[in-house]
Amino acid sequence: MSVEYKDYYKILGVTKAASQEEISKAFKKLARKHHPDLNQNDPDAEKKFKECSEAYEVLKDPEKRKLFDSLGANWQHGQNFQRPPGFENVQYNFGGQGGQQFDAGAFSDFFETIFGGVGGAAGPRGRQDRGGSFGDFGGFGGAGGFGGAGGYSRGPSRGSDANASLELTLEEAYLGGAKEVAFQEQTIGPDGAPRLGTKRLSVSIPAGVRDGAKIRLSGQGNAGRAGGKAGDLYLKVRIMPHALFKLEEGNVILDLPLAPWEAALGAKVRVPTLDGAVEMSIPAGSSSGRKLRLAGKGLGGQGKRGDQLVRLMVQVPGSLTDEERELWEKLAQASDFNPRPF
Repeated sequence: MSVEYKDYYKILGVTKAASQEEISKAFKKLARKHHPDLNQNDPDAEKKFKECSEAYEVLKDPEKRKLFDSLGANWQHGQNFQRPPGFENVQYNFGGQGGQQFDAGAFSDFFETIFGGVGGAAGPRGRQDRGGSFGDFGGFGGAGGFGGAGGYSRGPSRGSDANASLELTLEEAYLGGAKEVAFQEQTIGPDGAPRLGTKRLSVSIPAGVRDGAKIRLSGQGNAGRAGGKAGDLYLKVRIMPHALFKLEEGNVILDLPLAPWEAALGAKVRVPTLDGAVEMSIPAGSSSGRKLRLAGKGLGGQGKRGDQLVRLMVQVPGSLTDEERELWEKLAQASDFNPRPF
C-alpha cells in the first residue's frame, strides 16, 4: 500500500537540526494560527491544524523523532510498509470558553504506517484517545497556558483494534470451516526501525458467511501498552468472483444454458451447486430468462440461508447442417406459435 510521505520538519517550518524548544515554539505558533475555534470560516484551518499537530506529535518525542529521521530519507525510494489500522475517531478537546470536541479524524496514513498502535490512553470502547487537551492559547483569552499536546497516560492501556480483508472463494464462504491465513505484521525491531513479519492465524469461517461480513478475532489486534490487553482483529470478508455463480445478496445465481427442444419439451438437467451437482426438472414450455429455485443453496446462517436461483438461457445453434436446416424449416411451417403478440 503506497502512502504519501510527510516531511514533518517542513510542516512545522524548522530544520532537521532544530532543538526541542524550537520545535515547540514553531508548533505553538502554527497551532494558534490554524486553531479551528478561531478560524471557523476557513475550511482549510482544520486540515492545517491536524498536520501541524501530527508533526509535533512525532518531533516532540525523542523516540518517534529518531524513528522518523531514520526512515524519512528512504521513504520515497520504495520502502512502503503495510498500514497498521487504528487512531479512528481521534478527538482533541479545546478547553476554555465554550471549548468544543473537535473530531480530528486524526493522524494521516503515513503516521499510522510508522507509528500505528503506539502509545495513547484507551478511550471509550477501547479506542485510543490521542492528542491530549489543548487549553486556551496564550495571547487570546484564558490564563495564557498552552495545554500539553499529545499527552500520554503512563498506565496500562488496551491496544487499538485492527482491520484486515479476508478473501474467500464462494465455496469457502458457503461451506465454512477452518482456514489458515497469513498477514504482514509491522513490528519495531531492536534498532527502533519498523520491520515487516508474517503472522499466521487459523480462522474459523462460519458456514454461509456473506460478502462484507466481519469476523472478530479477540486479542489479535494491536498490542497494548505497558502490559495492557491487545485489541481485536476484525476480518472483513471479501468473496472473490466465481466462474459460474454470481451473488445477489444471500442468493446465488446460475445461468443454465438450454437447447430449444429442452425448453419446449421439458428435460432433466444436471445443475451445479456450491455443494455438488443436483438433477433439476425443467418444465416444458420454459422461456429464456425464467428462474427456478433451489431452496437453501445460497449464503447465510442457519435458518437464514438464501437460495440458488437457476436462470434458464435458451441457446440456438450457431451453424446448421443441411438436414438441421430442413428440420427447422419444417417446424416453422408446422407451428402456429407467435412469440410477438403485437
